[in-house]
Amino acid sequence: MSAPESDEQLAERLATAAGRLLDELRADSGLEGKALGTEGDARANALLCRELRAARPDDALLSEEEKDDAARLAHRRVWIVDPLDGTREYGEGRRDWAVHVALAIDGVASVGAVALPGQGVTLTSGTPIAPIPANTPPRMLVSRTRPAAEAVFVAERLGA
Repeated sequence: MSAPESDEQLAERLATAAGRLLDELRADSGLEGKALGTEGDARANALLCRELRAARPDDALLSEEEKDDAARLAHRRVWIVDPLDGTREYGEGRRDWAVHVALAIDGVASVGAVALPGQGVTLTSGTPIAPIPANTPPRMLVSRTRPAAEAVFVAERLGA
């Protein structure tokens, strides 16, 4: 018998699964634009809520796509999901969207997973990745032909 799935593993598995569902929907549905975003939000939300309720039936759930139930405030453990962060970008065929699955325990964010299907990765609090080194000196991206005076001022002060 295998060990029960940890909260971190559950969050990662579900965020990844919802991202995969969204990729498949976009590839196979024939939908686009707002209709695709609306359908994607609904399907990813249904998957996440169904699976969380089955895996953690005693926990509360707060989803961006469902009516809030104040009864969650009486629970120590509350799962918080955004099934499709970047609905417009998703509907436009872009890759800069995400799926968020988190768990707050006693009001403190304790577990989190963010699937980034466009990058082929799911970031998780269970196995965090090392941060990338900061640019030294800092770099600023501004219009090459018309940089705003404020941007030039800030760049000069930062040594960018």
